Amino acid sequence: QVQLLESGGGLVQAGGSLRLSCTVSGRTSSNYYMGWFRQAPGKEREFVAAFITTGGTTDYAVSVKDRFTISRDSAKNTVYLQMNRLKPEDTADYYCAARSIYNLTWRRKEDYAYWGQGTQVTVSS
Repeated sequence: QVQLLESGGGLVQAGGSLRLSCTVSGRTSSNYYMGWFRQAPGKEREFVAAFITTGGTTDYAVSVKDRFTISRDSAKNTVYLQMNRLKPEDTADYYCAARSIYNLTWRRKEDYAYWGQGTQVTVSS
């Protein structure tokens, strides 16, 4: 089992920044790749960013590319999502998730076996 706990959400003005954190506990580490998703009110949960190789290769949704950065601190068992130049359309609940390294796809929520409880991000215009 893997437990995920997000933090760092909040209210920010458009153009501002936030950093989300996801602390991983339980059966951690090398057998899982981490990703971030978000879900706005009335919408489907959508892919935001993910690690896709053990070497640290990353992938981003087009809507956040060049504004958001996924990173990790293995010593702290923590994954981060740095969000810059935030827009009102980034408003959503943000979730971190873990998928098996043997799963070769990563952009579908069905690819992920473990989820955090989410943290809310609100961007005001």
